Parts: sequence; structure tokens; C-alpha cells
Amino acid sequence: MTPSTEMNSDTTSFAIRSSTYSKTSATLQPAMSVSPIRTERLDLVPLEPDAIRHLMTGQRKEAERLLGLTVPHEFPTTEDVAGFLAIQLRRMEESPDRREWMARLMVARPATIIGHCGFHGPPDVIGRAEVGYTVFAPFRGQGFAKEAARALVEWAFAQGQREVYASVSPGNAPSLAVVRRVGFKQVGTQDDEIDGLEFVFAIERPPQQPPQQP
Repeated sequence: MTPSTEMNSDTTSFAIRSSTYSKTSATLQPAMSVSPIRTERLDLVPLEPDAIRHLMTGQRKEAERLLGLTVPHEFPTTEDVAGFLAIQLRRMEESPDRREWMARLMVARPATIIGHCGFHGPPDVIGRAEVGYTVFAPFRGQGFAKEAARALVEWAFAQGQREVYASVSPGNAPSLAVVRRVGFKQVGTQDDEIDGLEFVFAIERPPQQPPQQP
């Protein structure tokens, strides 16, 4: 991906593979339905499994018909088809009622797909609530990665998660800056079989404030 002023890759690792890590996450409080997560500028729209199947088999027009959106030419890449999309589709098939914890399209209003984001999978399946995001090259440097990541974290907290995680390559300085701006703190490292060494970050849900006395 083309470098930008904010990100050289506006992306985090988006698939937990064989890795080692020293800490486990909180238990899941499941959400009731799948719906877009809205931010000031974005709609984080669940990526439907049928749309993924069409994208993986080169049926772009069918995917666009299902999504009601134009899919940018840079998505999916060969790497997306073999990695991100394949992993997300498998998890959707394994946990069809838990898709709120999986991939979403990052849609800038009114209707421009600028990237994708979401969670690696249901926390009780993969071991923790972990966010991932990718902003396509033409839209980098505008704060979209931070906006999406912050919204995902807040959504996870609202579902009852006490901690949310992110994993970032040590060489991806711009993405490291994003997670730190959102409030993540480094809590460890992991060895990914594809991406190699990654820094693991976590952010804790703020303690609830007691109601003020009248």
C-alpha cells in the first residue's frame, strides 16, 4: 500500500493465526443484533458472507449488488482473498449468529468504501476482543483509522468487554501511533506465523462513575 502522511499502511494485523501471547481476555457478553456502527463520518457496515464469497470468486458485480455499494478496484487483493477474507468467511460459517464480532466495511458517508475494519472474531472463540483495520491508500492521512478503531473499542465496551486488544508490527510506526492515540497500551508481544513479531496492545474499559447525588 502507498505511504501517507499519517500511515505507511493504515492497518493492523487482522487475523489471529498461530501465535504465542501471555494473557487471555475477558468473557463475552454477546450482542443482540448486527447493525452498522456509526461515527461522525463513517458507517462500519457488516460484511455479508455471501458478498465475501462473490469477492473471493471474482464476482464483483454480484457483491456490489448485495452490498448496495461500489467496491473499489484495490479490494480485494490476492492477499486479501487468501488471508483476511478466507479467515473471516470461515469464522462467519462457524459462528453465523456472531457476525457482529467480525469484518465490517469502512464506509464514508454517503456511500464510499474507504477500507475495512472490525474484530478478528467472537471473543469467546478466539480468546479476546481484538480490533483490526485497513484504510485504502487514497483515503489515508485523514484520521479514518483512529475514528474507526475508537468506535470499535467503544462498541466492545458497550457489549460488556473489559479489555480490547490490537496487534501491530513493530515497523508500522503510523499504525502504532494510531493505537496509542486511541488509548491502547503495549502489554506484550506475539509471534505471528505470517507477520512475525507483533506488539500487542490493550485498552481497558474505564470504571463506571457512581451516579451523582441530587
